[in-house]
Parts: sequence; C-alpha cells; structure tokens
Amino acid sequence: MPRSDCSLKRRTAIEQHEPFVTAIQHWPGQVLLLAASLLAVLFTYVFAALSHAHFARFRPAILFLATWFIAFATNRTLNGFVSLTVVMLFAWGSLVYVRRCKGHFYSRRPVVTLLTSTVALCLFAYCLPNGHARQVAWSIVITLKSYVWFLMYAIVDQRSRERSPDLVQLGVQHPFWRSSDVPFGKGAAFLRRHWSQSANELAITQLKGLKLLLWMDMLCVVRKAVEWLFLSELGLPTAAQAQSAYLTSRPFPIAVGWASLVVETALAALSAAVWGHSIIGIARLAGFRLPRNMRAPLQSRSLADFWNRYYFYFKEMLVDFFYIPAFMRMFRSHPRLRMFFATFMAAGVGNAIYHFVRDIYLIDTMEPWGSVESFTSYIFYCVVLATGIGLSQLRVASGVKPSTSAFGRLWSFATIWSFVVCLHIFGDESRENSLVERLSFMASLFGVL
Repeated sequence: MPRSDCSLKRRTAIEQHEPFVTAIQHWPGQVLLLAASLLAVLFTYVFAALSHAHFARFRPAILFLATWFIAFATNRTLNGFVSLTVVMLFAWGSLVYVRRCKGHFYSRRPVVTLLTSTVALCLFAYCLPNGHARQVAWSIVITLKSYVWFLMYAIVDQRSRERSPDLVQLGVQHPFWRSSDVPFGKGAAFLRRHWSQSANELAITQLKGLKLLLWMDMLCVVRKAVEWLFLSELGLPTAAQAQSAYLTSRPFPIAVGWASLVVETALAALSAAVWGHSIIGIARLAGFRLPRNMRAPLQSRSLADFWNRYYFYFKEMLVDFFYIPAFMRMFRSHPRLRMFFATFMAAGVGNAIYHFVRDIYLIDTMEPWGSVESFTSYIFYCVVLATGIGLSQLRVASGVKPSTSAFGRLWSFATIWSFVVCLHIFGDESRENSLVERLSFMASLFGVL
C-alpha cells in the first residue's frame, strides 16, 4: 500500500486516538457526536434537495432519480430490489390505467382497492409454503404497504387537469426528503401549490428549512438531556418497565409510575418533533413551502387543535381519505352527528386501519388472529382518541371557546396533556401487553388496584 494511503488511514482512524475516545465518554463529546452524526446522515438528502431547487430544467429527473436511488440504496438484498422494482412498475401502471379507465372502480375508489389488495396479497403470502417464493411475496407485501398511501394521492391527482407528469408522480412516492408510510407533503397536487415561484421566495423557503434543521438539532440536545437526567442519573424506569414491574407484582410507587409516563410522553413528543422537522427542513431546502409536521403543540387550546398541531400530515391524510368521504355521504340532515361521525371515521377507523396495515407483516410472525388480538389496545386508543377529538370539535362548533386568560391557558394545557399522558400507555404501538393488562396498570396509577 502506498505510504500516502497509510498516512491517510492513520489520520482518519479517530477511534484509535485516545483524546477522541476520552472526549466521547463525556457529555460535551456526546453532543458533538450527535451533531456530527446528524450532518453525515443528512448529507445525501441535503445534496439532492439543493440540486432539485437550483436545476429547474432537470427537476423531474432529479426528483425521480434521488427518490429511487435512496430507496434502492437502503434495500441491499435481492428481494428488496425485486420488491421495489415490482412496486415502482405497479405504481406507474396504476397511473396509466386510471387515466385510461376513469370510470372503473380502482379509479373511483383507490383507498378501498389498494387496502383490499394489500390485505389479499398478505394473506396470499401467508398461505404460501416456506421457501423462496414466500420470502419474495412477503418482501413485496412489506414494500407495497409503505407505498399505498402515496399511490392514493397520485391516483386522485390523475383527475386533475393540471396533474403532474408520471416522472414527478413516481418521484413523490416516498420522496427523497424521507417519510414514514405517511406522505409528508401529501401528493404532487399539494406540492405544486407549495412550490417556491420566484428566486426570492425560494431563498426565503430555504432559509426557513435551514432554521428548522437547526431547531431540530437543538431539540435533539434537549431530548438527550432529558434522557440523561431522568433515565440515567435519576434512574427513572421507562413506562414499559413500570408496567412490567406492576404485572410481575413488583410495582414502583405510584408517583414513579406517573413520572415515567410523563417523561416518556415528553420524549415521544420530542422524537416526533425532531423526526418531522428533519423531513420538512429538507423538503424546504428543495424549494417546497411545506407546513411543519409539528407546530407548537404546547399552545393547543383544545384537543381538536392539538390533533391538528401534533402530527399534521397524518391528520391531513386521514381527513383526505376518511373524514371528507364520510362527511360528504353520511348524516347530511344531522350536522352535529355528521361532524362527529366523520371525525370518528378519520381519527378512529382510519387511524386503526393505517397502523394495522403498517404492521401487517406481523401476520407472518403472530398468525392472523394473534396479530388482530394484539391490536386491541391500539383500537381502544383510537376509539378514545376519536371520541375526545369529536367531542372537542362539537364544543368548538357550538361556540364554546377556551378562555384567553392566563388561568384559562394553563387549564387548557393541563387538561389536554393529561389526556395525552393517560392515553399514551395504550397508544405506544407495542404488542407486548394486552388491553386488560394496560387498563389494570392505568387503574393502579389512580390507586384503584
């Protein structure tokens, strides 16, 4: 090996330098490690975003190539490559089909069709004998379920006279600024309306994106500090540990149980904020004037307001595909019931369907009935959440407004976040404990059991 290569290798082997190893063991070093890691992870996404923003002629191609390059680069197995290819071709074929056959059921009811098809494909994969075909089928199921909500927006956009070309539509299927199975930025139609139209507007949007990414870094440090203080230094158990201790007849004091639940809810909110800000920050660098995913949830004045602030794009997706269809078709002569029912369909039924489809792979490991039975706790969470939001909306529609006084704001904060903290134990999305066990643990925190 050439001497220059050896010298470069020695200089970059930071894990062999004692000052670096010592520094990382302390708090300032951990913060520096966090910032450097975030910079390294975000580099590819930021480069794609800036390229998309400034090369106007090649934007559709950049969007498509960056999105699918990242998708293929993060799936390093042959089954993953096959699945992504199948899903990409299926998405493109769907767009062509719904344009040519606008009156067919798939074109008119993409939500029902895609969800039914995903479940049917899942059951088909489950029934296959063990072997390579079964593995490929499950790989396609897991990949497809991550794209169905994006594809729904693309199919709906085919009805528009100003629809985006197929290259753009495929480019916003899990776009390069990352996302969960929830489309951050919704579909191409939403992105068209939020594109920066001038150089000045683009510059402002990118500065807002940078500011959001810097705010994300600050929240990362805050989250790390909360974990260090409460979990490491004070030795507070997590909510799962407190629940496990109670179920094994070794309960922590009630105050410790409540503290663990409050801290875990705070950590979950901080994680959601960090994750959402990173996605929207990159999308803004790409030139899209997208609203934040989480916007000042501590300032919520009602539960309905909190639902709109905490996870904006998930709420928007449920509104588009569940609330609006229910509101347009059901109980037209009963406006209050109409609003409550549509809200329940979105925050309750749609919420449950989304999370069941997201975790549909559990049918393979837990059997069909076991996966449904383990989901009862989250169904309970959806029912209570939807009922609370629906009642909150009815209060607002009836003219009941929260007080603007200092005490009124404090009361709104206390009631909303008390509801969120109490409901957190049922909505943590784990499948380890049954609904009865969680109810029993929650009752113990109130001193009932």
